[in-house]
Amino acid sequence: MSSQPEHPTLLIPGPIEFDDEVLHQSHVGAPFVATFGETLSMLRPLMQTSNPASQPFIVSGSGTLGWDFVAANLAEKGDDVLVLHTGYFADSFTDCFQTYGVNATQLKAPIGDRPQLPEVEKALKENKYKIITVTHVDTSTGVLSEVKALSELVHRVSPETLIVVDGVCSVGCEDIQFDNWGIDAVLTASQKAIGCPAGLCIMMYSGRAIESFKNRKTPPASYFASMKNWLPIMQNYEAKKPSYFATPSVHLIHALHTSLTQILARPLSERFAIHRAASQRIKSTVSSYGLKQLATRPENQANGMTAIYLPEGVKALELLPNLLKKGVIFAGGLHKEIAAKYIRFGHMGVSVVDPARKDVDKALEALKEGLGDAGYQVPS
Repeated sequence: MSSQPEHPTLLIPGPIEFDDEVLHQSHVGAPFVATFGETLSMLRPLMQTSNPASQPFIVSGSGTLGWDFVAANLAEKGDDVLVLHTGYFADSFTDCFQTYGVNATQLKAPIGDRPQLPEVEKALKENKYKIITVTHVDTSTGVLSEVKALSELVHRVSPETLIVVDGVCSVGCEDIQFDNWGIDAVLTASQKAIGCPAGLCIMMYSGRAIESFKNRKTPPASYFASMKNWLPIMQNYEAKKPSYFATPSVHLIHALHTSLTQILARPLSERFAIHRAASQRIKSTVSSYGLKQLATRPENQANGMTAIYLPEGVKALELLPNLLKKGVIFAGGLHKEIAAKYIRFGHMGVSVVDPARKDVDKALEALKEGLGDAGYQVPS
């Protein structure tokens, strides 16, 4: 039983519900240098990298800051990058690149789908790209991208291209094998499947990515997001040596340490299997309600969230406040072309891995009742 004050259950694709211990530990003043170092080191098994050349980063900021790190450090003005588009966040990443004078080309898929590998191969053969980016799970659509096959393709067709994974909505609930898949950067944030309050940008860079940064012809076009400033800080803290560039979020790093300790207490394969099972159950129930997902093909469907089209005549602006009255919070649509036509159900972290919690049951029942209140008859 949670000791937190009673509140509506947060079932959006981040921020998510937090374990009591994570919230309690966020205020503990344990020796910080050791805690920060251990937290950085725990990101290695989370991302599944044992390569000493890889380097984890934890910097105060939202996941969006990760885009600035990539654009400012791994690309230079005039470079070409390829952005695989599965929703809203590819547009934002593109905007970030363009802010730094980087030429970003999008390879778009229809809503609910992902760019197909033959299309990606054709694009890579037609132009030389410094970076390719993929949103592992786009929070706006619930589309899951296949990172392993994509990485194999890039290494075969354009081996010099750096592979950057936006894992904000995937790290902690989807399998990411940093070393085995040959990934160069994973960007994420604290508030989604990792299950920590918002405010930390979490990243992992390969040795190849760091060497690419060191071989730049021009200085990074950012001060706060410069690897020149942050790389020695992260290396020192992981070695348990105090270091300073900018003040870290002490409370959040203590909370992240607690959350990662919980996550790594069991094999990651078990955690991913639990998320898959919960996702399949939710998607099956949603289908039984006569509802459709944005991601129609099973291989495109994320395991930590579900984006659900609303029935004709049901409006999100009316449904969501009613669900709140029933004690659950879903998110409205985010994709600019269809935002009013769907809602998003987040099911990741403690809401699915803690068997004592009944968040998913509560949410599915509330959704069924809410649809009924809106005049939609759920099939019996």
